[in-house]
Amino acid sequence: MSRRASKAVFVLMSMVVCGACPAANAVILKGEVVDADTDQLLAHRIYIRGDNGKWYFPKSASPDGSTVVYEKQRGSNDSMEMHTTLSAHPFAAELPSGRYTVTVERGKEYFPVTRTVTVGTEPVGLTIELKRWIDMARLGWFSGDTHVHRTLEELPNVQLAEDLNVSFPLLYWVTKGFQPPGTGDKTTGDKIQPRLISIDPTHVIYPLNTEYEIFTVNGKRHTLGAFFVLNHKSVFQEGVPPVASIAAKSRRQGGLLELDKHNWPWSMMLVPVMGIDLFELSNNHVWRTEFGFTRFSEAPPAFMNVETDSQGFTERGWIEYGFQNYYTLLNCGFRLRPTAGTASGVHPVPLGFGRVYVKLKDGFDYDAWMQGLDEGRSFVTTGPMLFVTVNNFDAGHVFKQAGRSAAIYSVAGTAQSIHPLERIEVVVNGRVAKTVPARSRKMPSGAYSCKINEKINVASSCWLAVRCFERRPDGRCRFAHTGPFHVEVEGKPLRPRKEEIDFLIKRMQDQIKRNEGVLPEDALGEYHQALEIYRKIARTAK
Repeated sequence: MSRRASKAVFVLMSMVVCGACPAANAVILKGEVVDADTDQLLAHRIYIRGDNGKWYFPKSASPDGSTVVYEKQRGSNDSMEMHTTLSAHPFAAELPSGRYTVTVERGKEYFPVTRTVTVGTEPVGLTIELKRWIDMARLGWFSGDTHVHRTLEELPNVQLAEDLNVSFPLLYWVTKGFQPPGTGDKTTGDKIQPRLISIDPTHVIYPLNTEYEIFTVNGKRHTLGAFFVLNHKSVFQEGVPPVASIAAKSRRQGGLLELDKHNWPWSMMLVPVMGIDLFELSNNHVWRTEFGFTRFSEAPPAFMNVETDSQGFTERGWIEYGFQNYYTLLNCGFRLRPTAGTASGVHPVPLGFGRVYVKLKDGFDYDAWMQGLDEGRSFVTTGPMLFVTVNNFDAGHVFKQAGRSAAIYSVAGTAQSIHPLERIEVVVNGRVAKTVPARSRKMPSGAYSCKINEKINVASSCWLAVRCFERRPDGRCRFAHTGPFHVEVEGKPLRPRKEEIDFLIKRMQDQIKRNEGVLPEDALGEYHQALEIYRKIARTAK
């Protein structure tokens, strides 16, 4: 049966799913979401809110459909996420008479649509056409969210609604010091196998992943922080701290180690001691809804110039803090690759709101995607798309340069977005080296594009990356950031700034003092180990 022919039975299906007798004073809103170009039904995320402020959650109107309701709110403020993800089938909602705002979104590659709908006493039909503005898979880019707290039952529905290619649910999760994740207090996995779950040929779930997020030590409140082990092959039966044995086991099993938030108390110890692989440039405090974590954990050093207000971090300040911490680590020689994680399932944020896109040459393949993520052939986004090469090489490439003279590197590509670009910057060793004029050209799709064509003169070892920001009517900070490109110049090694390495040394000194008498000697020894690594790096500072 064609989609248009199926409309003839849509009303009947709605009555079956919603009940022939809707709730008193309720009217059936019958709807469908289709691709504006192909007319095909689309999986999607939908918000329905009445003028009275109440949220409503539709259901699939097909016996073959699926529905996942998501209701999360942080405290009593406006940081809330109230949506439904629906499979590619018609839907129905029971609504009292009144006026409603209906918003439909699908990941990052379609324009969102908002409609005002008035419901009277008769059933209302609604068709929403979503217009694709970019097709990332056709361009060889595939997305992932590496910090996920959704269930295996929910993920097939949610990933298709968000068009997210790869997810890593952290089904093994422990918050108590020394407790093994296999019996973790937050663990929801049961005999999880290290086998890829395929939703369809380009959407997959890798289910065996672990989060160590330590809030108590020996039964007393003492926050250390969090890291993840992704893509490992057996359930970890070791608690932390210390952490070095977990890193070694992850390496043996082909896992990747991901730093959660950069300013947890132990984060700057984990990087040198564990050899952390991935840094979240968009973390689980970056939301579609209002920014909520204005005060969180360790404060930034003054040299980072992080924006704050009377409440603490601004959204832009929090994001910049992450950038500056990442740049500091890169300048110290730690080549972490960028990633993005939402913690959807815990926080008020859709799955994949912040996501990492990885470039693949030959279509989607999970192992190739993991290799690309590990190599840094990627960019992180909360909105814009960023396609950049340096001398025709992708992000993650390492250039070897003779030390006799400087060389010119060509930074080329485009930044694209559904909003005009506010600014595009080429960052070298953590400083803005070039600002690209944000001359946004409107494309036939209705989105905006800005060319990047800059030359960077390199005389000593460095890394460089490109970042861009949208100019949005609501003033929110939405960005994209490439993985770094590295240039190794013979005889002229990369050197951190003194203020950067001093920050890392002080962080370790403060944490050693804080943890004395609380952590066992072998765990405290890892902080001393990190301190010595940083002190050695400090000898090369400029």
